[in-house]
Amino acid sequence: MIEKVNLAQKFGLFDEYWSPRIAGEINDSHVKLVKLKGEFVWHHHDNEDELFLVVKGHLTIRLRDQDIELDEGEFVIIPKGVEHLPIAAEEAHVILLEPKSTLNTGNVQSERTVAELKSV
Repeated sequence: MIEKVNLAQKFGLFDEYWSPRIAGEINDSHVKLVKLKGEFVWHHHDNEDELFLVVKGHLTIRLRDQDIELDEGEFVIIPKGVEHLPIAAEEAHVILLEPKSTLNTGNVQSERTVAELKSV
């Protein structure tokens, strides 16, 4: 069955920060919704590229040699192997598009690691 997704409604279903929710699947990838606030952890993904699309708010992706500033309607693709640190000074709503195998903290295990994702 084909269903449309209302992003505002889906983002309204959860309050936790840094805890991605699966909103859809496309081929071997998940479309994830995540609310971000504060600083995450430095990490990289050995085998997966990662797309960050800002729906609401502002997001900084810190790399070792530069900062990438994303406003609403902008996205960046972080290639596999590139160490990065997402930062949201205020609450940001972000869509992640990444392979189903992608762990949110990549090569790092921490209290922010979410191994079992919930769906919205």
